[in-house]
Amino acid sequence: MSNEDYYRQNAQQFFTDTASVDMSALYLPFIDCLTPGARILDAGCGSGRDVKAFSEMGFAVEAFDASAELVALARQLSGKPVAQMRFQDVDAVETYDGIWCCASLLHVSEAELPDIMTKLALALKPGGVWYLSFKHGRGEREKDGRRFTDMDEGGLQKLIEGINTLDGDIPAKNTRGIKREAGSESAKVKRFALETAKIWQTADVRAGRSNEVWLNAIIKKSLI
Repeated sequence: MSNEDYYRQNAQQFFTDTASVDMSALYLPFIDCLTPGARILDAGCGSGRDVKAFSEMGFAVEAFDASAELVALARQLSGKPVAQMRFQDVDAVETYDGIWCCASLLHVSEAELPDIMTKLALALKPGGVWYLSFKHGRGEREKDGRRFTDMDEGGLQKLIEGINTLDGDIPAKNTRGIKREAGSESAKVKRFALETAKIWQTADVRAGRSNEVWLNAIIKKSLI
């Protein structure tokens, strides 16, 4: 079973299990880095819980998910026009003040993560903040019909360092791709660096799952 098949068959149960979970403790280190009315992208928004929460805080929120079934539920919960798309479809350049990837990048394969994360980094404005979370661990696995990429502190730091090339240049293939997707081969892609501002572990807050550990990180982007 693919992840897409899993969420097609289990979207309502996933929504029921996640939509009412209190995530306020994780919101704080993210929103503390944002100004009022900041523009946020919820990338892989699932139930739409966080879209709703950030919107109610006064932020301008855009969101997407790959699952058509979850997109419909997220639209209903949040009242926002959630898009159906995949990480691979992200083509924005320096658009968002904040990007929120809560338990979403963990469904991207290890091989694809560098390119996907580069796309998201390009979509973030200089000075922007990026929250992401993975199940704590290392490597790829399958559980209950879903594929996961787990991450620990060392693995995440290595991934960030890989995006930050030695001279701060974006790899040529990503530069060409983002220019093409942005509709202009002449578009200027600025050199940037990502910095891990905070990295920490938390227990799963869902009922009966407190033994599951999550890796959380706040990443900041600067120009070089």
